Amino acid sequence: MKLRVFLSHTPEMFEGYYGPRALTALAEHAEVIRNPGTILLSGAALAEAARGCHAIVADRATPGLPETFAAMPKLLAFLRVAVDISTINVPAASAAGVLVTCATPGFVDAVVELALGFIVDLARDVSVMVGTYRAGGLPQGRMGLQLSAARLGIIGYGRIGQRLAEVALALGMRVAVADPFTKVADPRITQASFTEVLAESDIVVCLAISDASTKHLFNVSAFATMKPGARFINLSRGELVDETALIAALDSKRLAGAAMDVGSAPDQRPNPALAARADVVATPHIGGMTPEAIEHQAMDTVRQIAALARGEMPEGAVNADAAFRVTEFLARTQR
Repeated sequence: MKLRVFLSHTPEMFEGYYGPRALTALAEHAEVIRNPGTILLSGAALAEAARGCHAIVADRATPGLPETFAAMPKLLAFLRVAVDISTINVPAASAAGVLVTCATPGFVDAVVELALGFIVDLARDVSVMVGTYRAGGLPQGRMGLQLSAARLGIIGYGRIGQRLAEVALALGMRVAVADPFTKVADPRITQASFTEVLAESDIVVCLAISDASTKHLFNVSAFATMKPGARFINLSRGELVDETALIAALDSKRLAGAAMDVGSAPDQRPNPALAARADVVATPHIGGMTPEAIEHQAMDTVRQIAALARGEMPEGAVNADAAFRVTEFLARTQR
């Protein structure tokens, strides 16, 4: 039986987050139905558009809701073209027997390169001066932060944090890391507590995981602990930052500036009120938007669909033990 797959991406999302090469590869293993409209689909509307499909390949903005799983008795799998599955109701999918999968992180270098751009920008007030020139003014030269004499604090030492530490060390920066789940082996890197890293760093980069324990990790207390004149960068998730506290820290000049690729706006984009500030550098959740990074994750879903078509449980399965629809499908396929 040939699988029917619904690709949820709108035209805009398709160009930025899937692409024709991955679509061609996906079509080799399944009949592909594209999102016929230009709006984000969810719930019952997504189920209606994907009626009769065996799998949904969902962009990062398309949620996996109980209404979708309940309305699609033929649905075998909900595949996320991203690492983050926080908007997929995995318990509901499991209750319906639907498999949930995620992609592997192919965006490490892309995010680190954006982090480097933020670091340089904040250290030398590049965006502030460019904005003044573009507005017809003449910016005043101001003393910058020399990175080779500065300390970088990294909160969260996963793959991105580790790669960023390597880049920072190559620039001559001193690097301090806070991560309760990881032991830092590199002797050039100082591992310390969260508050110690905040208090000693000239630039702090938030790369911590997002869960219940890290919501508003950066709050009034955290910003008060940071060095006067320090810079703050968020490349993780918007919910890790109390935005009211961040605004207060910027207003009081406790922080010299901030940069962010994420925030509380839809699709994890920065809050427009924050992004409009002269002392903030903001990008609309583009950290992983390079052809190499996007294609890596899109091709993960191609491999997952190919595995299902061969009668195999795909890699990246989140709830394989509960996905009884897939288990039954694989059993029939292997007879």
